[in-house]
Amino acid sequence: MEPAVTILILNWNGKSFLEKFLPSVLATDYSNFQVLLADNGSTDDSVALVSSAFPKVKVLELGQNWGFTTGNNKALEQIDTPYFVLLNSDVEVDSGWLRPLVEMAETDPNIASIQPKIRQYNRKTAFEYAGAAGGWIDRFGYPFCQGRIFEDFEEDEGQYDRPAEIFWATGACCLVRKSVTDRIGLFEDRFFAHWEEIDFCWRARNYGYKIMYCPSSVVYHVGGGTLKKENPRKTFLNAHNSLATLLMNYPMPQALIKVYIRLVLDGVWAAKALTAGEFKTILAILKSHWSFFFEIPFWLKRRRQKYRDLKNFTVNKTAVYQGSIVWKHFGRGLKKFSELGL
Repeated sequence: MEPAVTILILNWNGKSFLEKFLPSVLATDYSNFQVLLADNGSTDDSVALVSSAFPKVKVLELGQNWGFTTGNNKALEQIDTPYFVLLNSDVEVDSGWLRPLVEMAETDPNIASIQPKIRQYNRKTAFEYAGAAGGWIDRFGYPFCQGRIFEDFEEDEGQYDRPAEIFWATGACCLVRKSVTDRIGLFEDRFFAHWEEIDFCWRARNYGYKIMYCPSSVVYHVGGGTLKKENPRKTFLNAHNSLATLLMNYPMPQALIKVYIRLVLDGVWAAKALTAGEFKTILAILKSHWSFFFEIPFWLKRRRQKYRDLKNFTVNKTAVYQGSIVWKHFGRGLKKFSELGL
């Protein structure tokens, strides 16, 4: 029998997405899976819809909006299958999407998580923001993807059709080995949303696990359904959580150096926002730094807790670009991952 898999969909007021995309999930061609919908206190009758129209789906009502991080962590307590899939409600899958992920995971017990190829739902030939063909970071900890550099998206022409080890797998759709989360946990509760999957994958890599990209599995993501790009809350979470991630996952004293550099580069970001008249963005960046400074003792404690079983570690340089993706993109005009010559 094929290994059991739980497909975990965290929902918050996503009734329209569930109506549209749950049928494709339930039509998955795999003999041993179940779907768990964890609801973050929705007010749009999502639970009533799923209970009546999709009775095969198990519903877990969390009672309030715990965010992406704590919501998934709470749902994980109800999962006892060897694998689970984190799947956003706004993702369309085809019938054969799941089996390649499980088959890859079964080849190596050291694989913690696997991401499929992520294309745009509304432009199905192009890669999508959240993950594209697998996540990388640069030497300063800035994330980008095969197939997506900041807001520039490549057409999928088969250029990333080789399975590969990556730095991070998107939380929009990824397979995760349950025994890994039993050992090192899943997401940082205080993040609420954004950067949580990078933090998890980074921690897993520091513990010696692999994060993989599986191009033979393809899904289509709508994206941007919760917080729009220009939302100040999203700016705050990205700036704040990135600083915490760097502090927790780089070896000391490298972590302190990387945080300092990120603060400087955030200042450049704020200056750019000033010239564009984006005052809400500037305020969000300042608030994120202020919040992070006060929380430094907490994040150092969390670092000790998360690495209590790992006294010494180094950053695995696989899928780490040794230059600056910020400079390459904004200074030199690079728009494609393939132009990095990696």
